[in-house]
Amino acid sequence: MQAIDTLTPCPCGNVAGYARCCGPFHDGAVAPTAEMLMRSRYSAYVLKREDYLLATWHPSTRPAHLKLAAQQPAPTWLGLDVKYHEEDGEHATVEFVARLRYGGGKAQRMHEISRFVRDGGCWYYLDGRFPES
Repeated sequence: MQAIDTLTPCPCGNVAGYARCCGPFHDGAVAPTAEMLMRSRYSAYVLKREDYLLATWHPSTRPAHLKLAAQQPAPTWLGLDVKYHEEDGEHATVEFVARLRYGGGKAQRMHEISRFVRDGGCWYYLDGRFPES
């Protein structure tokens, strides 16, 4: 798990800073929207918070582990752009593009349309698909 300066912009891009954005969710606060959960999950990938990623993954689709610490080369996350967010009752969709680089390689884009479900008052990541570009 990486440390973060709470005065710098949040990894998800919010200039208010980590302490006022994703930090509270990583510390146990409930994300009020699926978009905020998705942003906090992006920040968790940046910070290698596998515990948070698994805890916010719906049990019906949750893997046993992610092995983030074993990724070689480890990705360097470069930014997040939320394209679309829609909530319909207990279900939501968030489309985003995350930019990352592996090792010294060329920057890449990960474009995903993620599905979320609210269960017991909490939003959970359900699954995602990669649209054809």
